[in-house]
Amino acid sequence: MPRAKSNLLDDSASMASRLALHEDVAAGGLEWSEVVRRMRQSLGMTQARFAHTFKLSRRLVVALEAGTANPTAETLARLGRPFGYKVGFIVVKPMEAE
Repeated sequence: MPRAKSNLLDDSASMASRLALHEDVAAGGLEWSEVVRRMRQSLGMTQARFAHTFKLSRRLVVALEAGTANPTAETLARLGRPFGYKVGFIVVKPMEAE
């Protein structure tokens, strides 16, 4: 009997996707909703599987990826931890000298 096809990306595709995500995050300008979507995709997971893995509801994952959720810092920290991310402030616009 053939094995069921896995939804997970193979190791090389997953690593390439994660490296691209790290580069884009480091460059700045990504919304957190885009980062969550790309984290899920880099793992090759469906929204349902991602939700189960991170102990979230699928509805919350959908809202997170759409940018309509209001996640807690704890939720964002839990999602980012396996990717080496932590929640914090970043400079969006440099302060001008007065």
